[in-house]
Amino acid sequence: MSFSQRSAEREYLDENVIQVADLYRNLDELDTINKQLGGYRASLKGLKSILKSSSSLRTILDIGFGGGHTIEQFSRYAERNKHSLFLYGVDIKKDCLIYAEKNLISLHNIRLICSDVRDLSEEFLQQIHIIHCSLFLHHLSDDEIVALLKFCKINNCIVLVNDLHRNWLAYYSIKILTALFSRSKLVKHDAPLSVKRGFKREELILLFENAGFQNVSVQWTWAFRYIVIAKP
Repeated sequence: MSFSQRSAEREYLDENVIQVADLYRNLDELDTINKQLGGYRASLKGLKSILKSSSSLRTILDIGFGGGHTIEQFSRYAERNKHSLFLYGVDIKKDCLIYAEKNLISLHNIRLICSDVRDLSEEFLQQIHIIHCSLFLHHLSDDEIVALLKFCKINNCIVLVNDLHRNWLAYYSIKILTALFSRSKLVKHDAPLSVKRGFKREELILLFENAGFQNVSVQWTWAFRYIVIAKP
């Protein structure tokens, strides 16, 4: 199997219609995977770096929030470290909104929106300092990624990306782990495919450059993640 190019195969999660029970089991298991394999640590590492250099930043928009678990991690981090952050989340799936609202009911510094991010108003986006995407970009084609990044840059937002490193070890590792431990047909199918849709370091740099970003850092972190921070 070649890992030289990104796969164009669609994930089950990208289908327009997903059974609610299947979606919710997928979100539950993704939370476990992110806890065990460093997904949340990667996003938090990037956020800490941004806040360290720009402590006045106050608002974050999480694109494709899914179950809302990363928003929860950010909120708990802000509370522990006395950062005054307000967290927005946007996801196109109504069932994700329902799941996340239940998951985040105890938090008061959040607002969830069911929408395509491209439909958000200019007035709303003027409030946003940081746009965060975790395991979101790999669902898009290269052209769609560049368009989204241009959208972020036009709105003068710092971009924080947490996504997958495409290589054979990551692919076969997650394929074996999900085959052994997952009960979700979405996770069993999508987790290995996500790696095939992931990125090489130079690909990420090129995508951001094509969107007009010049101030870009790309850092590899365990397990097989890239943390990208781009400033307009």
